[in-house]
Amino acid sequence: MSHESPAPKHTPVMLQRCMDALAPAISAPGAVVVDATLGLGGHSEALLTQFPDVRLVAVDRDPAALELAGRRLAPFGDRATLVHAVYDEIPQVLADLGIDEVHGVLFDLGVSSMQLDEADRGFAYAQDAPLDMRMDQTRGLSAAEVLNTYSHGDLARILKTYGEERFAGKIASAILRERAKEPFTTSARLVELVRNSIPAATRRTGGNPAKRTFQALRIEVNGELEVLDRAIPGALDVLAVGGRIVVMSYQSLEDRLVKQYLQAGATSTAPPGLPIIPEELQPWLKLLTRGAELATEEEIEENRRAAPVRLRVAERIRSTRG
Repeated sequence: MSHESPAPKHTPVMLQRCMDALAPAISAPGAVVVDATLGLGGHSEALLTQFPDVRLVAVDRDPAALELAGRRLAPFGDRATLVHAVYDEIPQVLADLGIDEVHGVLFDLGVSSMQLDEADRGFAYAQDAPLDMRMDQTRGLSAAEVLNTYSHGDLARILKTYGEERFAGKIASAILRERAKEPFTTSARLVELVRNSIPAATRRTGGNPAKRTFQALRIEVNGELEVLDRAIPGALDVLAVGGRIVVMSYQSLEDRLVKQYLQAGATSTAPPGLPIIPEELQPWLKLLTRGAELATEEEIEENRRAAPVRLRVAERIRSTRG
């Protein structure tokens, strides 16, 4: 008798809301849609199932995710093309496939449930594991290397900027003091250090005190904000007129960046007071969400990972290509 635990049930966040948001743009035959964050393939599977004429290009930087999603999407044959790439490489991926423009792009940012559920990746602060945190373990610095080599100033900066951690300087000092005794290798020691660096009154609120430090390290290790800063304009560049982009963010830094790009495209660049605004100064995006949409209470009850999500949708309304 097998004692293997069943694979965790993967519930994609705001699944039907994403499908409905993309539907007007991708229902026609020949539509191409990009899943910029394939993960375990839940959103991709729904896209291929609900839109039988769609062609899917899906990218992920995590080889393990590509392998698992590949098995899940195998029944769809050549309608699905899976590529090992980071999402700021989408324009190049499409160029390599001979695709000029796409009709839908979906971003589900943050860490995939598979990465959180796999103990040995070191993403989760709830269990002791090697401090890795790389989404693609074939390249880049691990979280342990960041902790063991960065200066006090750099550690404090990433904790403050990416983790919005009020006690960044104090935690950075403790990291330097502790690593001098012995380099960091696993997460439990870091969790303990953060807990001891934060005043007791603060520890009593807001969940695990290490959460912000782990978020900051993960963003630094994977260059997430720099990648996103290139990825959103890159995705908008390849979006056809009438095409739609859907972005789900899980923390305020990501959402702010996404909001800036979408709002810039939806704003006229004409000086005030022009009687007629020339086309090239008119908005080329139309925002389809008022601010950011949140998950419903029912959905959060079903899937706790939906709690922090912020969803934004925009449509390209004119070409900006010369």
